[in-house]
Amino acid sequence: MKFTSAISLMFAGTASAFAPSPVAHSRSSSSALFMAENGEVTPLRIGTRGSPLALAQAYETRRRLIENFPELEEDGAIEICVMKTQGDMILDKSLMELGGKGLFTKELDTALLGDEVDICVHSMKDVPTWLPDGTVLPCNLPREDTNDAFITANGEIKSIAELPDNSVIGTASLRRQAQILSQNPTLKCVNFRGNVQTRLRKLDDGVVDATLLAIAGLKRMEMQDCATSVLEWEEMLPAVAQGAIGIQCRSDDERSLKY
Repeated sequence: MKFTSAISLMFAGTASAFAPSPVAHSRSSSSALFMAENGEVTPLRIGTRGSPLALAQAYETRRRLIENFPELEEDGAIEICVMKTQGDMILDKSLMELGGKGLFTKELDTALLGDEVDICVHSMKDVPTWLPDGTVLPCNLPREDTNDAFITANGEIKSIAELPDNSVIGTASLRRQAQILSQNPTLKCVNFRGNVQTRLRKLDDGVVDATLLAIAGLKRMEMQDCATSVLEWEEMLPAVAQGAIGIQCRSDDERSLKY
């Protein structure tokens, strides 16, 4: 089927799929490894969710850090710390039923404030309006395309308007549901959660007739060819901060803030 090869490639290597190949380089005279008060040397620890997209974003952050701060090229200077959030584990309910987007960040916030990680990498559209006290978002990576991708299994129907009446669209987003139903009230929107690969597999299996994903995420995983079409804002207004990656750290962490 259309998405099988792309999904298999993404799952085959898990975290290692996004890890950069070893690059020969000379060590910098300035060490990025930080010595704590107890004398223990620790790397810069990047907290991230464990989905393929989250890992792609974490390794993109790592790459940009190394490009801009040569001392971070040292072996072991950066550590990727993967953790599960409640939003990743409970997939049979909508986010509204579970309490909103903070479910994707709560565990990362706790790890950050508990000094288990030094920075967290977030899709900004998943970040609540208010940050926990003691944390800041000092920077964003360059923003990707903000539009939504429209995806059908056969690729023949290229827009919401072309869907036959009573078609089933997989989306857990209230924003998308509202705009879809405003175009055709006969369409049925069903809860459709999980990572990108899971959703594409369900689409391939005929669970739904179509789905929508942020094209930014597909591009970051080099899966943009899975998109049937990219919707203009006139057809589907994107989420606030869609396509943006934010970096969060403790507000008093001078070491992380310098990066």
